[in-house]
Amino acid sequence: MKRSQVKNEENFKNFSNSIATKIREGFTLEERNDKLPFAILSKEGKRVNHPLNFFIFCITLGLWSVAWIYLSYVSRAKKILVALDEDGNVFQENCYMG
Repeated sequence: MKRSQVKNEENFKNFSNSIATKIREGFTLEERNDKLPFAILSKEGKRVNHPLNFFIFCITLGLWSVAWIYLSYVSRAKKILVALDEDGNVFQENCYMG
């Protein structure tokens, strides 16, 4: 019984450390439930200067479109779910923002 309790405490500590790491990476904690346990974290997207990118796109005759699409994709808002599975392992899953 004690061994199981120690294992649960260790799993919960790993869960908390994973959340702390994501917060240091710039994510904001939106919701946390220690009974289930899961947490939802989000990170705001960065603004892309589309007029400037369009100007560069025109100057390079469309070659800049690859970089522009990449910048638009990387700079979007992100949401992740951090949770413990049935075996006590921490996992992270991307949530798509609509």
